[in-house]
Amino acid sequence: MNTAISLSDREMTGPMNLDHLMVELDRYRRQSEWLKQVNELHGRLAGATDLQGMIEAFSVWLMPLVEHDLIAYRSLDRSRVHIICSCHGPERRLAMQTAEEVFEKIDCQLDGSCCEWGPFFVQQWQMSFGADPAAANEACLMLLRRGTCIETEEAKILEDALEILGEPLQRALMYEDLFAQARRDMLTGLDNRRVFEERIGSMLETARRHNRPITVASMDLDHFKQINDTLGHAAGDNALQMVAKTLTRMVRNSDLLVRMGGDEFVLVLPDTALEPARLLAERLCGAVDGLELNAGDGSRLGVSIGLVQWSPEMSKDEWLQRADEVLYQAKKTGRCRVCVEEA
Repeated sequence: MNTAISLSDREMTGPMNLDHLMVELDRYRRQSEWLKQVNELHGRLAGATDLQGMIEAFSVWLMPLVEHDLIAYRSLDRSRVHIICSCHGPERRLAMQTAEEVFEKIDCQLDGSCCEWGPFFVQQWQMSFGADPAAANEACLMLLRRGTCIETEEAKILEDALEILGEPLQRALMYEDLFAQARRDMLTGLDNRRVFEERIGSMLETARRHNRPITVASMDLDHFKQINDTLGHAAGDNALQMVAKTLTRMVRNSDLLVRMGGDEFVLVLPDTALEPARLLAERLCGAVDGLELNAGDGSRLGVSIGLVQWSPEMSKDEWLQRADEVLYQAKKTGRCRVCVEEA
């Protein structure tokens, strides 16, 4: 009996047990490799603070594991779109165009299933951030590559990686929201003084380098204090919001429209000489007057505007001071009008 037991023990340490051991060792090796990859991903994501940088870091990390031509992130409300493409030349243009077409048509599913789109295979995954489902940020992540659809093992890598990506992406969203709030006037939605100080230097440098005209419009609302005093601050806030919307509709994307505080606004017009700036300012005056906002005592809200074209010998502060002085002339000579600095 002792011999039989001993023989059984020897049999259990034979080829079958060795095969099982090799399978376990291979599993541990794979787990160790994956943990190493996870640590590398965490490290790359930790070095990025904004969404664009985070998506780029994810793409670089993913490339050796799942080859791809493009990765794109898009919030479902379309307020944020970030595309990272590894192609060049015509291939890059084609990949970018394909991604934009998919985002527009949304014919592909958002569940990670593969669909063919021209020469590319496309997969999208829906993502949700935030503990409160009602307030969650909904988004999708797209992977696009030429030639072959994603294999089962690659899909598993992506699913596991997306779980890791979720929390850093939420952190980046919060950072971007806070950054945007710090640069935005909360009442009107216009850029604030901080944005003006950040951008004005480079705008003047561009005008200097390329010898292009740039004009500033210093604007102040007429009878605004009267609205606050007679009709209340809620009426004043409503007036500011209506004026901001009106001005925004009439300026270019390249222009810089800022609420400096109170009822003071500044409009910087790159590539614009004094005469075309004056024509625009006259239209702005007419548009604000056309709002027909009652200020009490038979008067209504208007806007006075002072215009000064920048010249290379002017400092930024001198330029803005001159614009304020010309604005004062507009106020002094009757309000709801445009005054231009005499050459």
